[in-house]
Amino acid sequence: MTPEALERGKGWLAQADLRPTRQRLALAALLVGDGHDRHVTAEGLHDAVLSTGDRVSLATVYNTLKAFCDAGLMQEVTVDGSRSYFDTRMDEHPHFHFEDSGRLTDAPAAELQIRTLPEIPEGYEIAKLDVVIRLRKKA
Repeated sequence: MTPEALERGKGWLAQADLRPTRQRLALAALLVGDGHDRHVTAEGLHDAVLSTGDRVSLATVYNTLKAFCDAGLMQEVTVDGSRSYFDTRMDEHPHFHFEDSGRLTDAPAAELQIRTLPEIPEGYEIAKLDVVIRLRKKA
């Protein structure tokens, strides 16, 4: 990892007052080190960190991603009941999920129009609205 990526990762952690442990810093540098937003799975991030020569367990990756989400640095996007992605882009925006590759990307938010929602049950409010558009190749 470049010194710039490590420095960017350290700054990202500082935004949420997270202590820059070796594992957190390694993962943060991979997630935000080049300044681009990422959609990652825990397994994919684990593979990426191992490819750098750093040793971090998969359990640590899961726990760290959860800590990043709890700290407001990332958001979890659940595509189905068994697959979660972690997104470094924090504004409200829709996603494309490509079923053939499992890839998740941002979809153009300006083109999405939600005109109405069902009536919310009494005593509740909308916490968040996730839009995941699942795509598959035409037959």
